[in-house]
Amino acid sequence: MTKNEFALAFNEVLEEKQLSREVILTAIESAMVSAYRRAVNASTAQHVEAKVDPDTGKVTVYAEKEVVDDVVDDRTEVLLEVARKVNPEAQLNDMVVVETTPADFGRVAAQTARQVIQQRIREAERSNQMQYFERQVGEIVSGIVQATNAQGATIGLDMKAEGVMPNNQKVPGERLKLHDRIRAVVLEVKDGSRGPQIILSRAHRNFLRRLLENEVPEIYHGIVEIRAIAREPGARAKVAVSATQAGVDPVGACVGIKGVRIQAIVKELHDEKIDIIQWDQDPVVYISKAISPARVSGVYLADNEGARTATVVVGEDQLSLAIGRDGQNARLAAKLTGWRIDIKSLTEAAGDSLNKLQGDQSLAALLPAAAEAIPQIQEILAKKAEGRPITPEEYTALGQFVDRVERRTIQIKEEAVRAEEERTTAARAEVPTAAFQMPLEQAGMKEHVFNILVEAGFETVGDLMLALKSDANKVLGLPGVGPKAMQNIEESLAALKFPEPEPEPVKAEEAPVAEAVAEPATAEEKPVAEKQAEAKKEAKKAVEAVEDEHAKDGVSLDELFKMKPEIFQSGEETDEDSGDKKKGKKKKKASVELVLDEDLGEVVGRKKHKRGDGDGGEEW
Repeated sequence: MTKNEFALAFNEVLEEKQLSREVILTAIESAMVSAYRRAVNASTAQHVEAKVDPDTGKVTVYAEKEVVDDVVDDRTEVLLEVARKVNPEAQLNDMVVVETTPADFGRVAAQTARQVIQQRIREAERSNQMQYFERQVGEIVSGIVQATNAQGATIGLDMKAEGVMPNNQKVPGERLKLHDRIRAVVLEVKDGSRGPQIILSRAHRNFLRRLLENEVPEIYHGIVEIRAIAREPGARAKVAVSATQAGVDPVGACVGIKGVRIQAIVKELHDEKIDIIQWDQDPVVYISKAISPARVSGVYLADNEGARTATVVVGEDQLSLAIGRDGQNARLAAKLTGWRIDIKSLTEAAGDSLNKLQGDQSLAALLPAAAEAIPQIQEILAKKAEGRPITPEEYTALGQFVDRVERRTIQIKEEAVRAEEERTTAARAEVPTAAFQMPLEQAGMKEHVFNILVEAGFETVGDLMLALKSDANKVLGLPGVGPKAMQNIEESLAALKFPEPEPEPVKAEEAPVAEAVAEPATAEEKPVAEKQAEAKKEAKKAVEAVEDEHAKDGVSLDELFKMKPEIFQSGEETDEDSGDKKKGKKKKKASVELVLDEDLGEVVGRKKHKRGDGDGGEEW
């Protein structure tokens, strides 16, 4: 094969297999090594390399051999003279890698290496396919239907890969024809023995999500966000959307002008009905919109031990629309919102509220207006039962009656839950903290009592003490627990002693502050605010005494010397000074001297600055 022929063939393989140049060269070299081992029957323990020139196609084989004086086995031994041509420093018994290409190796290699090369190229193709489609999980891919059978359809994809779409991932009622181009979302990629196994889906809700991203630019750019999707493939879907920017209509953006955007998705999904609703943080508003297209009269929420239930009341003419065909609308609304939805007509809800009000005297006492309306409600329900028409005003009265009773009932339940939480919190405060860290087996109670409590879910002594303090009937009501068992439990708990909680360590810098608060403050340790107030008061008195016309010349030096020196100090202190005083440290004050000012004819205070001059003297 000439230089050009090999280069053309090599480039053709690169283009056809869509593989990198290094991958093909590595596959060919590995195949040549295998061909050499097979041709000369070399040991697998011997190190063998092969190099291929990508321009000429010439193959050169190198093998590791031992340096000897006399060659016995040409496959593993080489003469010293030959070895030193490769490595001038080679010595006897050294291992040297030398060229050992057989004379007719080109023809042998062509015959023996073909299968190995094809195998390595197939492995490289599968590896590339696996890496590519693993990145495509959750994304839409396009392919051509290659075959259909009872189990599903085979779809031809990019990179010569094949995907499988099982029947349960098809849109119900959709018939795939051969050579049809379809779009699907990559659901899962598995590594199989015959290459990557790619599972495709058109029924998954992520397929609808990706279609919306493709058709609605606002969703792709994050201006509109998809909050939830509930879908029954081929029949109906509900999508809750919200806007991340003010002034954007998320529903209008998804529908498009004259519905052009949503119609393109409906056509792709073979006329699957899609409801776009606006997400709301308030569950009542959100559930009301999720029931659309039915109009809702009222939504009443109840959270019973994690089971969130929403009772939705609709008008008589809206009941079938709210439930949907075979309950489909209500089912999708429940999936979309995460609430269990119970749909009632207005008259049914009014009957339930009436029974609730009549059976609970305390509730009737809290709702005197609703109790007065009982005869009217009974009359309206009797007319409905007899098939007589009900006026709009009577429907309004029913709605108001239901709203009053249901809202008050929910309020009473919430208050009871809050009271229970407060009672539990108060009971928990009475239980020592150490009890919650003590295992139940350390309580020392009888074995059968201990087994009963463990099966009931009590793990620590604190859990048991908390249950007894909050509601002892929870323990007494357990199967196998009677008066004797309760007595054993109480005696065991009474005999336990818990270590006193260690007081929290007081920080070193905070200790002097506590002492200063506990003990009477001295003149120097008074709070800064008090010292400032006293200084200002006395300074004010001194100024008034000096400026008094009648006392201007009558103030004696003795009276001035009796005044506290603080009046001549500034009332302002730096944070550092105040911090030092808080820590009980004595800070040296600037000294003040009283001198007679001959010009003013007054005694004034001057701050004395002390500076060392080296002789220990002072300078004024």
